[in-house]
Amino acid sequence: MEEAILLAQVTDKAMSWLNGNYDAETKAEVEHLLASGDKRALIDAFYKDLEFGTGGLRGIMGAGSNRMNKYTVGAATQGLSNYLRKEFGGLEEIRVVIGHDCRNNSRRFAEIAAGIFSANGIKVYLFEDLRPTPEVSYAIRKLGCQSGIMITASHNPKEYNGYKAYWNDGAQVLAPHDKNIIAEVNRISSVDEIRFEGNGNLIEIIGRDMDRAFIDEVKKLVLSPEAIARHHDIKMVYTPIHGASSTLVPDALKAVGFTNIIRVPEQDVISGDFPTVVSPNPEEPAALDLAIKKAIETDAELVMATDPDGDRIGTAIRDNDGHFILVNGNQTMLIYLYYIMTRRKELGLLTGKEYVVKTIVTTELVKEIAEKKGIELFDCYTGFKWIADIIRKNEGVKKYIGGGEESYGFLAGDFVRDKDSVSACTLFGEIAAWAKEKGRSMYQLLEDIYLEYGYSKEVGISLVRKGKEGADEIEAMMKRFRNNPMETLGGSPITLIKDFARLEATDFMRNERVALEMPTTSNVLQYFTEDGSKLSIRPSGTEPKIKFYIEVKGSARTREELVQAEEEANGKINAIRQELGI
Repeated sequence: MEEAILLAQVTDKAMSWLNGNYDAETKAEVEHLLASGDKRALIDAFYKDLEFGTGGLRGIMGAGSNRMNKYTVGAATQGLSNYLRKEFGGLEEIRVVIGHDCRNNSRRFAEIAAGIFSANGIKVYLFEDLRPTPEVSYAIRKLGCQSGIMITASHNPKEYNGYKAYWNDGAQVLAPHDKNIIAEVNRISSVDEIRFEGNGNLIEIIGRDMDRAFIDEVKKLVLSPEAIARHHDIKMVYTPIHGASSTLVPDALKAVGFTNIIRVPEQDVISGDFPTVVSPNPEEPAALDLAIKKAIETDAELVMATDPDGDRIGTAIRDNDGHFILVNGNQTMLIYLYYIMTRRKELGLLTGKEYVVKTIVTTELVKEIAEKKGIELFDCYTGFKWIADIIRKNEGVKKYIGGGEESYGFLAGDFVRDKDSVSACTLFGEIAAWAKEKGRSMYQLLEDIYLEYGYSKEVGISLVRKGKEGADEIEAMMKRFRNNPMETLGGSPITLIKDFARLEATDFMRNERVALEMPTTSNVLQYFTEDGSKLSIRPSGTEPKIKFYIEVKGSARTREELVQAEEEANGKINAIRQELGI
């Protein structure tokens, strides 16, 4: 009965598109959905409106209210335009930056958005071609804009696209502006309210000058220029995986002094079909296969890969036997922050005002390093808008020197307010040169961190649940975990539970409940155990997934003992996965 009611509702909605002021191509696709005997595609396309959330839009491309298309992008842009005119109406000129990645329809959506902004009297700086997300963030700040958008679905599969909204500090939109923009977007009740006819006089194309300015800022982050000069010829393989960082990363690596950058020709081809990979996600091992193959062929030391919109980096390094191993996001964070804190101390650059940031699901080992180095650490929610929020709140008082998250995102400098694979790539090369100067490989540097601060092993597991049924299942799973809390994890008693939806922590050691000091609520649960293990559970805000983050601790006094520590950690992680049924 419920299914029949839902089908009737989506059919009515689809018919309104056939009768509305939509283009012929869209109407033809809607007619095809209505005529199909299998109604699942019709339901998924129309059962809800694609939500303009706090991070913007992300969805499968196609006709329908729950799809990325000219009209959902149009409504988002008209709503954002309406809010900008309310918020900055007193300015002589309101300005925005628009960037896009390599995805199918990204340029088209960017140009549609440029037309709508300009039709609303807003000055538009449109990048001439694809550019990485961090450059859009930088350009907003550099050009004194009030907002900006990036057309991208990050590392999602090829059928997806998305729309990220930024504010005048170059960071993704936060409260109260996020909710206010959402309200304006939701007020767009008809396609006829969207001003598609642009004003070309208000659209300015930008490109190479901004690239050069961005790279100049990246060069200022270098802490070991002498090490780079002496080891400039380190062989490093770089691939953009068909994406936007092909425009900046190689030039940035050369600008800081590296001379032996090896490319992967098949993946230098710009394509929204991502023809050489199943998934363009540097978190997926297979995404780096071609780059590692090239590194073996050329006897390279490092592999670096960036995702389609160029904000995240995946890496591989050689172990003590010369075999390539993937460096996960937590390990990359450890290497980056250990180096920055250690090198700044060596150079006498620590004044006591420096701080670093990590997300709550990232390894707790970062906390150990920061405490030992005497540097303040901030914890925040997943998403770089929260790291940017901390930077904004501490601006002029404390100095940000680095921060990131386990999902392969890092930001080394505050001239950008989103994760940045460009400076992350140059920093990775710099650390390799610095380690080489000390007679160590990158792998040995990671081992040294574990030996000094304790061993940690982290695993992220994502369960994909697509469509309406999947969304309902994810909601039910979170409700079950929240209402029936576990008492043990991996055989160790749970000592602390943090529920960020309720902003409440239950401390079983002290038998008390305490408030969690966070800027807002978030649908995240965390469990901490007596033996130092941590489990975090959260639905993804951008993909049809529920994510589990498992961290377990170990100890080792020698490099040889690290092997046993890893084996024991893997055993504990497997036990926890069995308990959770994942």
